[in-house]
Amino acid sequence: MYSYAEFIESKRHTTSEHGFEPLWMPDKRKLFDFQKHIATKAIRKGRMGVFIDTGLGKTAVALTIAQNIILKTNKKVLILTPLAVADQFLKEASEIGVDDIEHTRDGNHKNKIVVCNYERLHHLNRDDFECVMCDESSIAKNFNNKTKFHVLEFIKKTPYRFLLSATPSPNDYVELGNSSELLGELGYMDMLTKYFKSTQNDFDSNSRNIGEQFRLLAHAKNDFFAWVNSWSIIIKMPSDIGFSDERYILPELIEKHHILKSANNIDEHGQMSLVPIIAQTMTEVKNEQKKTDRQRCEKAVELVGDKVSVYWCNLNSESSILKDLDPEASEIIGSQSIDEKEEILKAFSDGKVKRLITKSSITGQGLNWQHCNHSVFFPTWSYEQYYQSIRRFWRFGQASDVHIDIVLTDSMKRVLTAIEEKKVKAAELYKNLMLNINRDIASNNITEAKTLILPSFTRGA
Repeated sequence: MYSYAEFIESKRHTTSEHGFEPLWMPDKRKLFDFQKHIATKAIRKGRMGVFIDTGLGKTAVALTIAQNIILKTNKKVLILTPLAVADQFLKEASEIGVDDIEHTRDGNHKNKIVVCNYERLHHLNRDDFECVMCDESSIAKNFNNKTKFHVLEFIKKTPYRFLLSATPSPNDYVELGNSSELLGELGYMDMLTKYFKSTQNDFDSNSRNIGEQFRLLAHAKNDFFAWVNSWSIIIKMPSDIGFSDERYILPELIEKHHILKSANNIDEHGQMSLVPIIAQTMTEVKNEQKKTDRQRCEKAVELVGDKVSVYWCNLNSESSILKDLDPEASEIIGSQSIDEKEEILKAFSDGKVKRLITKSSITGQGLNWQHCNHSVFFPTWSYEQYYQSIRRFWRFGQASDVHIDIVLTDSMKRVLTAIEEKKVKAAELYKNLMLNINRDIASNNITEAKTLILPSFTRGA
């Protein structure tokens, strides 16, 4: 039987520092100076969010950290990845000189570094690992609550923890609380209490981001960003931390909006209109998507032609229509097994499949597709899904200009407005993080003693 104190202790995160001085670094030709700087900082910290943009060598940095933990502890490291990303870790490991690594699909493992998909985590025992790394950690929002809880329970007692992502919550500060909790910093609710205010009863017309439930407190703004920087490193270019950008100049990104005249003039209540009905809510947007799916899919196939390309859709009906219109394209759907999805994704990465039909929620993170420079995107309210999807192609190592065709109807124009607003918010988040990167978190302790004056009726006669 547990005592109550033991029960509480079993629920508590381990919060002590576990970092150490690096014991090994790859050859400087295989790990650039800024990557070595990031790896060193993370190893010294012991637990950290490594949020560096696509193509900046996140995989090499992660493997360097893992190898150091093996040398320090002689124990195992688990790297959790999205679908079809494990092979990229194995390839990168070979290039930088890390050989004690394997990819497990059934939970069996012999090597010190074990790479596993999130979907297969239930096969593993957390007691086998001294360190857990979550690659593309922001993907957790796409999981159901059971899977999220399983990841949290698996990682929370692990001495060494690292979150790896290119875009940590680019338009929703609140989601940073999930990362903080995984690392054993402030819990999600504690973060909300300290830095945020509920917008549940607000009537601010400027708060147009649908689904936004909390607002950052004005007086806590600088402290919040300083706090995020205390447990993470976030860069978009090497120059953000004082290194040269010479190797990291991207080709041009060419985005085109194809706004079709909506064939749908019936609103969600069944009323007819003589003019386009502008979708204002998520429900209305979904209604417009369903009623114009074939119209938009026909335009998408026309834009793709015979190119190597990816169709990013949202609805199952869109996926089916695209497959019917473009029989050469391979389709990724939720009902497929993990092995089936991985096989198709690998075939596309290897150039054996010319076109792919998929969803951002399934394959929008972690994959390197520099062999492709064209895509068609059906937008939703999520800026992060859009950003992550286009960065599969528009990333360091891409040799050609990248063309993104965005297809929607005139009734969905507000979706573009929302994405632009969120893009601005993402830039603001990054700017504030950079401004507060070296600032200490302010102390809220009261240091000045004040005289308490009692009312006259409390004093003796």
